[in-house]
Amino acid sequence: MRDYQYPLDLDWTTEEMVAVMKLWDQLEQAYEKGINATDFLTTYQAFKKVVPSIGEERRLGREFENLSGYSLYQTVKTAKETQGRLKMNAK
Repeated sequence: MRDYQYPLDLDWTTEEMVAVMKLWDQLEQAYEKGINATDFLTTYQAFKKVVPSIGEERRLGREFENLSGYSLYQTVKTAKETQGRLKMNAK
């Protein structure tokens, strides 16, 4: 994990923040080590319960990508097309 803060909304409950933080953590893992695509998509579904709006998802995803260089959109897209191990390549 690098030295930056995950994009979060202070109005979320602790449980919701944990779900979103888990997604950011697994997104990092997808780029840095690799992760099971099914596990990532399961975490993404939990994230979507907290952030159902596509506009809000895009805003948070862009914010995270600006901080880390890791794309939520590209990772979700690739995970949906992948069976088994998901390993993203940084830009």
